[in-house]
Amino acid sequence: MGVEALARLAAERVDHRFKGLPPDADGLTVEELAGQRRNLFTGGFTTPVLALSAERLEHNLALMEAYSERHGLAFAPHGKTSMAPQLFWRQIERGAWGITLAVPHQVRVAREFGIERVFLANEVVDPAALRWIAAELAADPSFRLVCYVDSVRGVELMDAALRGSARPLDVVVELAAGDGARTGVRTEAECAAVAQAVAGVETLRLVGVAGYEGEVPDATPERVGAWLRRLVALAVDFDEAGRFAGLEEIVVSAGGSAWFDVVAEVFDEIPELSAPVLKLLRSGAYVSHDAGHYRRLTPFNRVPEEGALEPAFRLWAQVVSRPSPEQAFANAGKRDAAYDLDLPTVEVVRDAGSGEVRDAGDGMAVTGLSDQHAWLRTRAGADVSVGDWVGLGLSHPCTSFDKWKLIPVVEADGTVVEYVRTYF
Repeated sequence: MGVEALARLAAERVDHRFKGLPPDADGLTVEELAGQRRNLFTGGFTTPVLALSAERLEHNLALMEAYSERHGLAFAPHGKTSMAPQLFWRQIERGAWGITLAVPHQVRVAREFGIERVFLANEVVDPAALRWIAAELAADPSFRLVCYVDSVRGVELMDAALRGSARPLDVVVELAAGDGARTGVRTEAECAAVAQAVAGVETLRLVGVAGYEGEVPDATPERVGAWLRRLVALAVDFDEAGRFAGLEEIVVSAGGSAWFDVVAEVFDEIPELSAPVLKLLRSGAYVSHDAGHYRRLTPFNRVPEEGALEPAFRLWAQVVSRPSPEQAFANAGKRDAAYDLDLPTVEVVRDAGSGEVRDAGDGMAVTGLSDQHAWLRTRAGADVSVGDWVGLGLSHPCTSFDKWKLIPVVEADGTVVEYVRTYF
């Protein structure tokens, strides 16, 4: 199923649905257009256009593969970042155990493209979604899905929807990251009650514990480490109570994109349990990284000897108005650029006449976004004119991918070598 679906991606026709692509490519298949190896700047692409760096994408994939191996971690990168099955498969080819997802629709996308292991980082209580998951598990013995439970009521609703299923659904108790955090069970006593509820039904199988350390209030390495040790202690307590009897492996999972170094440190301390422990890391933003939020928060800032991720996105827009020496406007706005964490930053300028690309320096800054315009503050004498292209750095990969259905992957010389399809 996955190979056939990926082949259908290559056979999809390029048309008006995909912004930024060359108008004269209409009617070509994605594979045919990629085969032409057009240049992003001279090959007919229109602005705004989002591009992924081929070299930086590959660097990031390789770096997290090596990091996970070095620290003895299984890796299920969060697919909600990109919702790009081609990238899912590249992550799996780079050693990923499977893909993490957040909601049932995302699982449907992953299954359409042949993903066999899914960690669903949410409690699912929708009967229609649960029945679909049960049908997938029944139809494909090689498919494995693990999802959260965080309440006795949730267990009751899941059991009601899954009665008669051919296989039990694997679940992990989600430990909340603290009072006022997002989802998850607040206390160890309540965790035990949820685990006991799972043991009382035939439709669910408890396979471990999990949570998200990114929600720890007032997070510091010490606070995050303390919560992760609570999570590990919960797994130990469950194991000693016989809650994992008969399992071939016990799942202990955490890991967003800001604290995976602390996850690696604490998970290295997990003692021997009654079955091997699958230490499952779920960081997802690394695949493209960013030029803002995650560049500031990445754990590699704390452990530079382990490497460094590289921002792979660049949004190219064209200057369409220069009404004063202190102001310019480019034709990319909220419909094109992530802006929920930080505004874009002007990184480079491509001269409309010479084609020369130069660093923007500190002469320009994005001060706001309209629906289709970026407001640029320019210093007097800033070297930018109507017609020039500006390359914008973006913050927050998750809200960058979701604005673009087909994204060119571009080599350093501007050659477009492939196109990544997203499904949001």
